[in-house]
Amino acid sequence: MIFLHKWKLLAIALATNLTILLSLAVGDIKLWQEIDWLDIVGESGVCLLTILWLAFTLNSRPKGSVTTLLALGLGLIFIGSFQDLMDEVIAIPETSIWRGSIESTLMPVGLIVLTLALYHWHKEQLLFSQERRRKEQNLREYRLQDQLTGLGDARFLQQQLEQQLEHCRQQQQPLTLVLLDLDQFDTINRRFGHAEGDRLLKELTELLLLNLRRCDLLCRYAGDRFAVLLPGAGEQLATQLSSQLQDAVSHFAYKTTQGESVYHSASVGVATDTGHTPESLIDLATQRLLTAKDSRAPRAA
Repeated sequence: MIFLHKWKLLAIALATNLTILLSLAVGDIKLWQEIDWLDIVGESGVCLLTILWLAFTLNSRPKGSVTTLLALGLGLIFIGSFQDLMDEVIAIPETSIWRGSIESTLMPVGLIVLTLALYHWHKEQLLFSQERRRKEQNLREYRLQDQLTGLGDARFLQQQLEQQLEHCRQQQQPLTLVLLDLDQFDTINRRFGHAEGDRLLKELTELLLLNLRRCDLLCRYAGDRFAVLLPGAGEQLATQLSSQLQDAVSHFAYKTTQGESVYHSASVGVATDTGHTPESLIDLATQRLLTAKDSRAPRAA
């Protein structure tokens, strides 16, 4: 990836060569005994580390404004450090404006640019982290989503039921679970096919959502069975809301692709939390639903 930034490297190389030429133009190479080799080792180490940082940065990042700022900041620091190294081997007259001016200017400017680049890099990483968390959340929700209706599935219901039970108990509010099951739904699949049954479930999903409060949660529990979480609703209010849902289903005229109008009824099981676990609350609602379906089933003559 570093080859994508060859122009940045070329610009730094040209600027470095220019400083060498300027130093040679105004000064003379020092004698061997005049050179402080300890300073040479220290300042060459700074140059080497800076160019390594630059190489690692360019090799791990795509093109962009943040990368350009990082390269500019590190490049200025490298050029300033390299000029400081040149001062150890080239004697520049005291009267020359170049003596110490390059490193004293480029080093602080490079540090300022590098600091600005790191700030934007930090913001960039925060955005990446937020986007990753959003994708992970979407993936988790997708895995807990019923693909036909777009509602949460049984696993999502279990998850939300645990959270709502804890929240409502902390707020000292009631919580009721309603299971709603279409009566004799299998006749649609037998008479018109499963594609027609799927279309009916999608339209019923929209109908049920329109008849719920904004705080309620609708899930597809299984097949033609839906689950509704009613936070803040006691048994009396939940019974009223359940009756409204049953009325909405019974008055809904589903139009098949053949143009036939089909009506349905629904049975419900209502269970209000009185210290239940999520599993026991679902079991109680299921038992009451099955009892209601038995009472609505046609009796043989």
